[in-house]
Amino acid sequence: MGRVQDKVVIVTGAGGGLGEASARLLAREGGKVILTDIDEGRGAQVARDIGEPALFLKRDVRDEAGWESLVDEVCGRFGKLDVLVNNAGVTRMGFPDDTSLEDFRFIYAVNVEGTFLGCKHAIRAMARSEGGSIINISSIGGLTGTFGTTAYSAAKGAVRALSRSVAAHCAQARRGIRCNSIYPAAMDTDMVRRGAQELEERGIAMPPTIATTLGTPNDIGHAVVYLASDESRFMNGAELVIDNGITSTPGQVP
Repeated sequence: MGRVQDKVVIVTGAGGGLGEASARLLAREGGKVILTDIDEGRGAQVARDIGEPALFLKRDVRDEAGWESLVDEVCGRFGKLDVLVNNAGVTRMGFPDDTSLEDFRFIYAVNVEGTFLGCKHAIRAMARSEGGSIINISSIGGLTGTFGTTAYSAAKGAVRALSRSVAAHCAQARRGIRCNSIYPAAMDTDMVRRGAQELEERGIAMPPTIATTLGTPNDIGHAVVYLASDESRFMNGAELVIDNGITSTPGQVP
Protein backbone atom coordinates (compact mmCIF):
# COMPACT_ATOMS: atom_id res chain seq x y z
CA MET A 1 0.00 0.00 0.00
CA GLY A 2 1.05 3.62 -0.48
CA ARG A 3 2.90 3.17 -3.78
CA VAL A 4 1.62 6.54 -5.03
CA GLN A 5 1.04 8.11 -1.62
CA ASP A 6 -0.03 11.76 -1.89
CA LYS A 7 0.62 11.94 -5.63
CA VAL A 8 -1.92 14.12 -7.44
CA VAL A 9 -3.34 12.16 -10.37
CA ILE A 10 -5.72 13.00 -13.22
CA VAL A 11 -7.43 10.05 -14.93
CA THR A 12 -9.49 10.78 -18.04
CA GLY A 13 -12.38 8.58 -19.08
CA ALA A 14 -12.66 7.44 -15.47
CA GLY A 15 -16.39 6.75 -15.51
CA GLY A 16 -15.91 3.11 -16.43
CA GLY A 17 -13.65 0.45 -17.88
CA LEU A 18 -9.89 0.92 -17.75
CA GLY A 19 -10.15 4.45 -16.40
CA GLU A 20 -12.36 3.46 -13.50
CA ALA A 21 -10.12 0.52 -12.59
CA SER A 22 -7.03 2.72 -12.74
CA ALA A 23 -8.62 5.43 -10.60
CA ARG A 24 -9.70 2.94 -7.94
CA LEU A 25 -6.28 1.26 -7.76
CA LEU A 26 -4.42 4.58 -7.68
CA ALA A 27 -6.62 5.80 -4.85
CA ARG A 28 -6.10 2.54 -2.97
CA GLU A 29 -2.35 3.15 -3.22
CA GLY A 30 -2.67 6.61 -1.66
CA GLY A 31 -3.13 8.82 -4.70
CA LYS A 32 -5.24 11.96 -4.70
CA VAL A 33 -7.25 11.12 -7.78
CA ILE A 34 -9.14 13.56 -9.99
CA LEU A 35 -11.51 11.71 -12.29
CA THR A 36 -12.77 13.21 -15.54
CA ASP A 37 -15.35 11.97 -18.02
CA ILE A 38 -18.11 13.35 -20.23
CA ASP A 39 -20.54 11.03 -18.41
CA GLU A 40 -21.14 13.02 -15.25
CA GLY A 41 -23.41 10.44 -13.64
CA ARG A 42 -20.97 7.54 -13.89
CA GLY A 43 -17.87 9.59 -13.19
CA ALA A 44 -19.33 11.23 -10.10
CA GLN A 45 -20.53 7.87 -8.80
CA VAL A 46 -17.06 6.34 -9.10
CA ALA A 47 -15.61 9.31 -7.22
CA ARG A 48 -18.22 8.90 -4.47
CA ASP A 49 -17.43 5.19 -4.25
CA ILE A 50 -13.73 5.93 -3.83
CA GLY A 51 -14.36 8.66 -1.27
CA GLU A 52 -12.15 11.52 -0.14
CA PRO A 53 -9.95 12.92 -1.53
CA ALA A 54 -11.17 11.64 -4.93
CA LEU A 55 -12.80 14.37 -6.99
CA PHE A 56 -14.85 14.27 -10.21
CA LEU A 57 -14.71 17.08 -12.76
CA LYS A 58 -16.71 16.77 -15.97
CA ARG A 59 -14.56 17.39 -19.04
CA ASP A 60 -14.45 16.65 -22.77
CA VAL A 61 -10.85 15.84 -23.68
CA ARG A 62 -11.31 17.47 -27.11
CA ASP A 63 -11.75 20.90 -25.49
CA GLU A 64 -8.46 22.73 -24.89
CA ALA A 65 -10.07 25.37 -22.68
CA GLY A 66 -11.40 22.54 -20.55
CA TRP A 67 -7.90 21.12 -20.19
CA GLU A 68 -6.54 24.51 -19.17
CA SER A 69 -9.21 24.98 -16.52
CA LEU A 70 -8.81 21.40 -15.30
CA VAL A 71 -5.06 21.68 -14.77
CA ASP A 72 -5.45 25.14 -13.21
CA GLU A 73 -8.08 23.86 -10.79
CA VAL A 74 -6.08 20.78 -9.83
CA CYS A 75 -2.88 22.76 -9.26
CA GLY A 76 -4.77 25.45 -7.39
CA ARG A 77 -6.43 22.94 -5.10
CA PHE A 78 -3.56 20.49 -4.58
CA GLY A 79 -0.54 22.62 -5.44
CA LYS A 80 0.84 20.32 -8.15
CA LEU A 81 0.17 17.62 -10.74
CA ASP A 82 2.21 14.42 -10.47
CA VAL A 83 0.52 11.97 -12.83
CA LEU A 84 -1.73 12.13 -15.89
CA VAL A 85 -3.43 9.01 -17.22
CA ASN A 86 -4.66 9.74 -20.75
CA ASN A 87 -7.22 6.97 -20.89
CA ALA A 88 -10.31 8.53 -22.51
CA GLY A 89 -11.05 6.83 -25.80
CA VAL A 90 -13.84 5.84 -28.16
CA THR A 91 -14.28 3.44 -31.04
CA ARG A 92 -16.82 2.64 -33.70
CA MET A 93 -16.51 -0.56 -35.66
CA GLY A 94 -15.70 -0.08 -39.32
CA PHE A 95 -13.58 -1.26 -42.22
CA PRO A 96 -11.43 0.77 -44.62
CA ASP A 97 -14.14 0.83 -47.27
CA ASP A 98 -17.13 1.70 -45.07
CA THR A 99 -15.85 3.96 -42.28
CA SER A 100 -17.30 7.44 -42.69
CA LEU A 101 -15.04 10.46 -42.57
CA GLU A 102 -17.23 11.81 -39.76
CA ASP A 103 -16.58 8.70 -37.64
CA PHE A 104 -12.87 8.75 -38.46
CA ARG A 105 -12.54 12.39 -37.38
CA PHE A 106 -14.54 11.84 -34.18
CA ILE A 107 -12.43 8.85 -33.14
CA TYR A 108 -9.22 10.69 -33.99
CA ALA A 109 -10.31 13.80 -32.08
CA VAL A 110 -11.01 11.93 -28.84
CA ASN A 111 -8.16 9.44 -28.93
CA VAL A 112 -5.38 11.53 -30.46
CA GLU A 113 -6.21 15.20 -29.99
CA GLY A 114 -7.43 14.53 -26.45
CA THR A 115 -4.19 12.73 -25.60
CA PHE A 116 -2.09 15.48 -27.21
CA LEU A 117 -3.88 18.20 -25.23
CA GLY A 118 -3.45 16.26 -22.01
CA CYS A 119 0.29 15.85 -22.62
CA LYS A 120 0.68 19.51 -23.57
CA HIS A 121 -0.93 20.92 -20.44
CA ALA A 122 0.42 18.26 -18.08
CA ILE A 123 3.99 18.99 -19.20
CA ARG A 124 3.50 22.68 -18.49
CA ALA A 125 2.16 21.95 -15.00
CA MET A 126 4.71 19.25 -14.15
CA ALA A 127 7.60 21.46 -15.26
CA ARG A 128 6.71 23.90 -12.46
CA SER A 129 7.21 21.24 -9.78
CA GLU A 130 9.43 18.17 -9.49
CA GLY A 131 8.41 16.45 -12.70
CA GLY A 132 5.83 13.74 -13.17
CA SER A 133 4.56 10.73 -15.08
CA ILE A 134 2.35 10.80 -18.18
CA ILE A 135 0.71 7.47 -19.03
CA ASN A 136 -0.99 7.14 -22.41
CA ILE A 137 -3.36 4.25 -23.08
CA SER A 138 -2.95 3.02 -26.64
CA SER A 139 -3.95 -0.45 -27.92
CA ILE A 140 -2.46 -3.44 -29.70
CA GLY A 141 -4.44 -2.01 -32.60
CA GLY A 142 -1.90 0.79 -32.60
CA LEU A 143 0.89 -1.77 -33.02
CA THR A 144 -0.61 -4.14 -35.56
CA GLY A 145 -3.99 -2.88 -36.72
CA THR A 146 -6.96 -4.99 -35.70
CA PHE A 147 -10.02 -6.41 -37.40
CA GLY A 148 -12.98 -4.08 -37.77
CA THR A 149 -11.36 -1.07 -36.08
CA THR A 150 -9.82 0.90 -38.93
CA ALA A 151 -10.17 4.38 -37.45
CA TYR A 152 -9.45 3.24 -33.89
CA SER A 153 -6.28 1.39 -34.92
CA ALA A 154 -5.07 4.42 -36.88
CA ALA A 155 -5.73 6.69 -33.90
CA LYS A 156 -4.00 4.40 -31.43
CA GLY A 157 -1.01 4.17 -33.77
CA ALA A 158 -0.83 7.96 -33.63
CA VAL A 159 -0.95 7.79 -29.82
CA ARG A 160 2.07 5.49 -29.96
CA ALA A 161 4.10 7.94 -32.05
CA LEU A 162 2.93 10.87 -29.94
CA SER A 163 4.00 9.10 -26.75
CA ARG A 164 7.49 8.45 -28.06
CA SER A 165 7.83 12.06 -29.19
CA VAL A 166 6.70 13.34 -25.80
CA ALA A 167 9.14 10.98 -24.05
CA ALA A 168 12.03 12.19 -26.20
CA HIS A 169 11.15 15.82 -25.51
CA CYS A 170 10.92 15.23 -21.77
CA ALA A 171 14.25 13.40 -21.71
CA GLN A 172 15.93 16.23 -23.60
CA ALA A 173 14.38 18.91 -21.40
CA ARG A 174 15.59 17.17 -18.21
CA ARG A 175 12.63 18.31 -16.14
CA GLY A 176 11.97 14.98 -14.46
CA ILE A 177 8.90 14.33 -16.62
CA ARG A 178 8.47 10.98 -18.34
CA CYS A 179 5.91 9.54 -20.73
CA ASN A 180 5.14 5.85 -21.19
CA SER A 181 2.39 4.03 -23.03
CA ILE A 182 0.32 0.88 -22.53
CA TYR A 183 -1.00 -1.44 -25.26
CA PRO A 184 -3.92 -3.58 -24.08
CA ALA A 185 -5.55 -6.33 -26.05
CA ALA A 186 -9.35 -6.51 -25.81
CA MET A 187 -10.45 -6.11 -22.19
CA ASP A 188 -13.74 -6.96 -20.56
CA THR A 189 -15.25 -3.48 -20.86
CA ASP A 190 -18.47 -1.93 -22.13
CA MET A 191 -16.62 -0.53 -25.15
CA VAL A 192 -15.39 -3.95 -26.25
CA ARG A 193 -18.80 -5.52 -25.67
CA ARG A 194 -20.47 -2.79 -27.74
CA GLY A 195 -17.98 -3.40 -30.53
CA ALA A 196 -18.71 -7.12 -30.54
CA GLN A 197 -22.43 -6.38 -30.63
CA GLU A 198 -21.96 -4.00 -33.57
CA LEU A 199 -20.19 -6.72 -35.53
CA GLU A 200 -22.80 -9.30 -34.58
CA GLU A 201 -25.59 -7.03 -35.82
CA ARG A 202 -23.76 -6.84 -39.15
CA GLY A 203 -23.48 -10.62 -39.30
CA ILE A 204 -19.71 -10.62 -38.65
CA ALA A 205 -18.19 -12.87 -36.01
CA MET A 206 -15.66 -11.43 -33.58
CA PRO A 207 -12.23 -13.02 -34.20
CA PRO A 208 -11.63 -15.83 -31.68
CA THR A 209 -8.40 -14.24 -30.41
CA ILE A 210 -10.53 -11.35 -29.17
CA ALA A 211 -13.65 -13.23 -28.17
CA THR A 212 -11.86 -15.80 -26.01
CA THR A 213 -8.88 -13.85 -24.61
CA LEU A 214 -10.39 -10.92 -22.75
CA GLY A 215 -8.36 -9.38 -19.96
CA THR A 216 -9.81 -7.43 -17.07
CA PRO A 217 -9.62 -3.67 -16.46
CA ASN A 218 -7.48 -4.32 -13.38
CA ASP A 219 -4.86 -5.96 -15.60
CA ILE A 220 -4.28 -2.50 -17.04
CA GLY A 221 -4.88 -0.63 -13.79
CA HIS A 222 -2.00 -2.41 -12.06
CA ALA A 223 0.35 -1.38 -14.86
CA VAL A 224 -0.88 2.20 -14.52
CA VAL A 225 -0.07 2.16 -10.80
CA TYR A 226 3.43 0.93 -11.57
CA LEU A 227 4.08 3.66 -14.15
CA ALA A 228 2.62 6.28 -11.80
CA SER A 229 4.86 5.20 -8.94
CA ASP A 230 8.51 5.98 -8.31
CA GLU A 231 9.24 2.30 -8.95
CA SER A 232 9.29 3.17 -12.66
CA ARG A 233 11.27 6.39 -12.26
CA PHE A 234 13.84 5.37 -14.92
CA MET A 235 11.22 4.37 -17.50
CA ASN A 236 10.59 6.92 -20.23
CA GLY A 237 9.37 6.03 -23.70
CA ALA A 238 8.55 2.46 -22.68
CA GLU A 239 5.74 0.55 -24.36
CA LEU A 240 4.00 -2.02 -22.15
CA VAL A 241 2.11 -4.60 -24.21
CA ILE A 242 -0.53 -6.36 -22.11
CA ASP A 243 -2.17 -8.89 -24.41
CA ASN A 244 -1.55 -12.42 -23.10
CA GLY A 245 0.89 -13.08 -25.94
CA ILE A 246 -1.46 -12.29 -28.84
CA THR A 247 1.02 -10.07 -30.67
CA SER A 248 3.84 -12.51 -29.95
CA THR A 249 2.11 -15.47 -31.60
CA PRO A 250 2.34 -15.69 -35.43
CA GLY A 251 -1.07 -15.60 -37.05
CA GLN A 252 -2.93 -14.67 -33.87
CA VAL A 253 -3.34 -10.93 -34.40
CA PRO A 254 -6.82 -10.48 -35.84
